[in-house]
Amino acid sequence: MTKTKERGAVDLPLNQILAGDCIEVMNGLPEGSVDLVFADPPYNLQLKGSLHRPDNSLVDAVDDHWDQFSSFAAYDDFTRRWLAAARRILKPNGAIWVIGSYHNIFRVGAAMQDAGFWLLNDVVWRKSNPMPNFKGKRLTNAHETLIWASRDEQAKYTFNYEALKALNDGVQMRSDWVLPICTGHERLKDENGDKAHPTQKPESLLHRVLLATTNPGDVVLDPFFGTGTTGAVAKMLGRDYIGIEREDAYRQAAADRLARIRKFDASGLEVTGSKRAEPRVPFGQVVERGMLRPGEELYSIGNRYKAKVRADGTLVGNDVKGSIHQVGAAYEGAPSCNGWTYWHFKRDGKMIPIDILRQQIRAEMEADQGRPN
Repeated sequence: MTKTKERGAVDLPLNQILAGDCIEVMNGLPEGSVDLVFADPPYNLQLKGSLHRPDNSLVDAVDDHWDQFSSFAAYDDFTRRWLAAARRILKPNGAIWVIGSYHNIFRVGAAMQDAGFWLLNDVVWRKSNPMPNFKGKRLTNAHETLIWASRDEQAKYTFNYEALKALNDGVQMRSDWVLPICTGHERLKDENGDKAHPTQKPESLLHRVLLATTNPGDVVLDPFFGTGTTGAVAKMLGRDYIGIEREDAYRQAAADRLARIRKFDASGLEVTGSKRAEPRVPFGQVVERGMLRPGEELYSIGNRYKAKVRADGTLVGNDVKGSIHQVGAAYEGAPSCNGWTYWHFKRDGKMIPIDILRQQIRAEMEADQGRPN
C-alpha cells in the first residue's frame, strides 16, 4: 500500500519513487501541492551513428530510447504537456528548475514562457572536467544550462541569498557554476560495471539548487528521476521528495541508492566566508560535494571544542555560528583563526584536519586544468 504523509488537507506520496509516465503521474497528484520541481528531461540529442575516440574505442553516448523523438514537433508537444502538468501541481509560490543542453534548452525555455512560467535566471553549469570533443570539428561542449523560473510573475518564490553567499565563502553567488561532472565513487554502476545512467547529475549541483530555492520540509518533485540524485540530496538536506521514473532499472538503482543515504541531522540544516588564493576553495564546496555532511561534527585542535556542519557551509556550536574561521576564533577568543587547520573530523577513530579535503579538491582542479581537451 502506498504510504502518504498529510500536508494540510493534501495527502502526498512523499519520499517514494512512482512508476509510470511522468505526465500521467503528475496529473494524478493534487493541484498546488509541490514547492519545487527539478526536471532533467530528455535532451533529444538526435545522435546519428556511433561516436569513437581517437584510439577507436566506443564512447558511451546517450542513445537510449527515452531520448529519441520522431521530430522537433513531437518533442515540443511532449515538452508542453509535461510542463503543464508540472505547473498544475506547483504551489502558487512554487518554482521550477529545468536543465538541458544546446539541443533542447532553447525550445524548453520558449515553452516555459508560453506556459506562464516567469523566468528568474539561467545558470551556466560549467563542467570543470568535460568530455573532450573527439572529432575536433566543434568546440568542446563544456557546459549545460539550467533555467530557474517561478510559477508565475506574482509568485513569492524561495531564494536563500545569504545561504548561497555563505556557501561561496561570503562572495555573492553568480550564475556561472563551476562544478565537476559525476565521476568516481559517486557514479552509479550496474551489475556489469557500466554506468547505471548515462546522464547522472552530480550531487553538488543539486545541493546548490535545493539550498538556494527550498527550505527544510519542502516537497521537491523530480519527474525524470533517473538514478535519484534529486532524492538523495533532498534526503540529506531534510526536504521531502517525490520521484517519477518509468524505467525499471533506474528505479531500482535509485531505490538502492536512497536506502544507503544517511538521514539528516536537523541541527545542520539551518542556513544563514576565508580567503586564500591558490586556488580558492570555499568550505561550502566540501559540503556540497558530500565530503562532509550537514550535521557532522568537527573538533578543534586538542579536541577542546566541537561544532556541527550546516548545509550552507557554516558551523554551529555553543552559542556561536558562522564560518569555519569565525567559529574557531570565537572559541579561542582570538581576533582571527585559520579554520582549515583548526578543525578536524573523525574517521575510523582518527582525527583528520579538514584541510586534507581542501587539498584534495585543489589537486582535482589542477589535474583538470592540465588535462588536454
